[in-house]
Amino acid sequence: MPSSLKHSYDAIVVGSGPGGASVARAMAARGLRVLVLEQGSAAPLKGTLGQMAAIAAVPGKGAFFHGDASLLVRGLVAGGSSAINFATAAPPPAAMFAAHGIDLEPQLAALRAELPMAPLPDALVGPMAARIMQAALSLGLDWHKLDKMIRPQICRAGCWRCVYGCPYGAKWTARDFLDEACAHGAHLVDNAPVTRVLVLGGRAAGVEVQIDGVSTAVLADTVVLAAGGIGSPRLLHGSGLAPRVSPFFSDPVIAVMGSVDDVDGGAEVPMAAGLNLHAEGIALADLTLPKPMYQAFALQVGRFGRLSAHRRTLSIMVKIRDEIGGAIGPHWVDKRLRDADRAKLKQGVAMAHGILAAAGAKHVFQSWHFAAHPGGSVRVGEGVDGDLQTPTGGLYVCDASVIPGPWGLPPTLTLLCLGQRLGEHLAGSAASQRQQRMPMFIAASGPPVSSAADAR
Repeated sequence: MPSSLKHSYDAIVVGSGPGGASVARAMAARGLRVLVLEQGSAAPLKGTLGQMAAIAAVPGKGAFFHGDASLLVRGLVAGGSSAINFATAAPPPAAMFAAHGIDLEPQLAALRAELPMAPLPDALVGPMAARIMQAALSLGLDWHKLDKMIRPQICRAGCWRCVYGCPYGAKWTARDFLDEACAHGAHLVDNAPVTRVLVLGGRAAGVEVQIDGVSTAVLADTVVLAAGGIGSPRLLHGSGLAPRVSPFFSDPVIAVMGSVDDVDGGAEVPMAAGLNLHAEGIALADLTLPKPMYQAFALQVGRFGRLSAHRRTLSIMVKIRDEIGGAIGPHWVDKRLRDADRAKLKQGVAMAHGILAAAGAKHVFQSWHFAAHPGGSVRVGEGVDGDLQTPTGGLYVCDASVIPGPWGLPPTLTLLCLGQRLGEHLAGSAASQRQQRMPMFIAASGPPVSSAADAR
């Protein structure tokens, strides 16, 4: 065991994405001894393609391919997928959680007051996003700016590094909460994959983790799995605490692209504006991506003649709320589109074509579908209860896997709310247990001695 690592803690958090970082911060701020174990690296974000590829494009780790040409990605890094996401803040699906007795409004209100969370000022809306918005509004669509978790005062207009990992600190990520947790005394160990949960007497007792290639057991009465929609069900299965496979949702996306002659862009904040058709389960937004990613889409579908058109190509994201299905297995992931999913994508793609036509775009094409929000694999009401506890005492899950059903929008803000709520609950439970033990200690110790005479 590394010399800096203690043998036991009050709580161990496995994973440092929005759910893990927020629950660790809440517990550490209330005096609990917290250990955070992160499979990925905590090295500073550089905003480079190479670093992003190592985080999310390694097959079998950050990227998974399926037989129907789909790609599913996740971020294995301190801060989780928030390090490489588009910083879009969608409020939690209140009704979905209320059905399970969960009210996230207090946490949401507190986070809105604390975090940078607002539409971008006009100066930071790029020319491509503005052109798409103008076209959508001309069609009578409810296209509006989206809340972004970005600090506009230090965001660099014309930068393209949101998806690579912002090196300037302009984009809020879960690393911010992770830093605060450590400032309150939490201990972070990166490059530390957890292999299983230790259980004693039917309760969580700690975890087994690989550190510097050595398997180490670390003990805690409370273990929180925040390893993501793929990682958490795998850990539960590997610990003999869940079935071998878990169905899930993934929020499939298609990028629809078309070129215009009078825009010179290609470097701007993606998803500056869009619309959400909740009833239909379809969301659209502008999606300006870095040149290598755009070219990968063009190559993917054989549009070789469009490789040099990045700076003139408008791109629209079509995202859907897919049905729960497929399977997360011990070493593989399989999530194929169902007929209802294909119908939603077809409707959304048709809308995107209409918007691009109104924007004057030519040479329109679309990518294969991909996804980046795996969740619902350890759902509230099935895998965990309303306090996010599994059937194993002391073992909790706090990441996208607990979202009760398909949703179709970015989960970051939801996970922050869940993590804050769980951290407050666990810290409160720990304080209550200490208070219950105190009278027993006093009774066992006898009445207090107030003076030397009393002592005689």
